[in-house]
Amino acid sequence: MRTAASSYYEATVERPIYPSASAAREEAQVCIVGGGFAGLATALGLVERGMRDIVLLEAERIGFGASGRNGGFVFGGYSLECADLLRALGPHDARSLYRLTLDAVELIGKRIARHGIECDVVQAGIILADWFGRPDALAAQRELMRTSFGVEWEPISRSALRERLKTDRYHGGLLERHGFHFHPLKYALGIAKVLAAAGVRVYEHSPALAFEPERDRHLVSTPNGSIVARHVVMAAGGYARGVYRAVERAVLPIATYVVTTEPLGDRLKGVIDCAAAVYDTRFSFDYYRPLRDTRILWGGRISIFERDPRTIAKLLMRDMLRVYPQLQGVKLEHAWSGLMSYGRRKMPQIGRCRDGVWHAVGFGGHGVAPTTAAGELLAAAIAEERPIPAPFARFGLEPMHGVLGLAAAEATYLAKIAADAIADFRQR
Repeated sequence: MRTAASSYYEATVERPIYPSASAAREEAQVCIVGGGFAGLATALGLVERGMRDIVLLEAERIGFGASGRNGGFVFGGYSLECADLLRALGPHDARSLYRLTLDAVELIGKRIARHGIECDVVQAGIILADWFGRPDALAAQRELMRTSFGVEWEPISRSALRERLKTDRYHGGLLERHGFHFHPLKYALGIAKVLAAAGVRVYEHSPALAFEPERDRHLVSTPNGSIVARHVVMAAGGYARGVYRAVERAVLPIATYVVTTEPLGDRLKGVIDCAAAVYDTRFSFDYYRPLRDTRILWGGRISIFERDPRTIAKLLMRDMLRVYPQLQGVKLEHAWSGLMSYGRRKMPQIGRCRDGVWHAVGFGGHGVAPTTAAGELLAAAIAEERPIPAPFARFGLEPMHGVLGLAAAEATYLAKIAADAIADFRQR
């Protein structure tokens, strides 16, 4: 078993070498803290709007956090379920915020094509599989998406799904055809390469230590010096601690786990006979997809605890065999965890603090498209002085109360997982 630091994604990329920030005092128009999807998307959005005087600081390496460890699903929506988004905002604002993520999915595809980023794109849609055998709930979800959000999710009967996914576990599903999946770390590295070629100063192993106001600018301290910038963007997610409390206190770092099997060859079609990515209708759902080298990438579980690779492998192998007993005896070659950042209401925290620092954090477990949407919003705000859409302020920067918040989150997760287990037992 390989280590958590050597995920499947890390094992299948060749990383370029980016320098660390120098000891000199450096000036820039914009300083972005965080080399994940949100920071990269903000930087690229600025470049596409004609700005070049940009510094991007990454404490570890590009894509080190959730952006380089996730399941690789690219589709619309947020961690907050669409029905809850509709209840919170009403039909107009909920639809407009959801539309931002659909536009982001399209933009990601265009950027991949425009810049020739090789990131193992599979245009086969995303399947939501019915775990509990509740066809009325599935039909209601489909109707909600059609009438309130303007998207058509295609129904899949139990028998048709059984032909694609060789399991009796599911009772049908819905296909989001315009979603796709990809190698997220290759995509992140591809965007960083585009930025560097455009003149953005990309620095790795360069953690931001503190932000301080300096007249009409901000001073960002690093271990070797400082960056002075007109605009600062905090986009560091679940791994940032002790840098900028105003944002950090509003998110909790929450772990999820991922494994990949050994290459399955012809055995893959006896498990998954389609190219789509899959997740199910439970609170703590499985999410998985076939890879081009005939492996299965499998993720799941939610916890406040990161775990070692052997424990992760044991837990997720149990989950896999529950759905696909025919995988008995298959080896897992990679296992890793990653920290997502969650806001109190499961929505991104996008906006500007009173001291002028911009922020884009709290994307939870559904962040690939929303991080790109956030990057576009911040780039337009900085370069064109466009306002951040007002509905995001409804979810902004509520304190999560540190350790107490983590304990409450774990208790909530355990309760919801128990409720799913009870429902599963009754259904059976």
